[in-house]
Amino acid sequence: MKVEETVIDNIRSRPRFKIFTELSREEYAVYLQKFLKERNGEFEGNVNKEVSLISVRTPNDNYWKPCLSLRTETDPEENKTVIRGIFGPTASVWTFFMFLNFIFGIMWMVAITIWYVEKQIKSNDFPWAFTFSIIMLVCLALTFSAARIGKWKGKKQMQQLREFAEESIRKFENYQVKG
Repeated sequence: MKVEETVIDNIRSRPRFKIFTELSREEYAVYLQKFLKERNGEFEGNVNKEVSLISVRTPNDNYWKPCLSLRTETDPEENKTVIRGIFGPTASVWTFFMFLNFIFGIMWMVAITIWYVEKQIKSNDFPWAFTFSIIMLVCLALTFSAARIGKWKGKKQMQQLREFAEESIRKFENYQVKG
């Protein structure tokens, strides 16, 4: 088993990793379903041979509850299975935060452009433009802060998910060697 992790993974909002294994995609899916059941309800998820979504069971769910998305592919060069893992919030939360960043960013660009053009032509038709651009920057900062706080709150669960992914492969490969 070979696990790759880069420094950039610690910076990203959605850290990634790759695991190379001798298992086939089908074997990994069957084993992952079995391994998930063995964890006594600590984790929950949906597993199939292409994509699996795993999360930690918690008494209360916050908006940034992390999940682990595992995508399996066959690497034709090395004739191995590549398991790509991505940690992050659910897809709907991720999309919502990206939508907010996009909207606030576009609105900031429009407002600052209007203000700049107004100053260049020495007009006073849009006195609200500069104030609005500052408000959009504040909204962007709040969105960024909310995402960072959510990531910080889910750090322990992200570590549990990482250990789950590594342990699931390690246990299977040890079983294969012994059996």
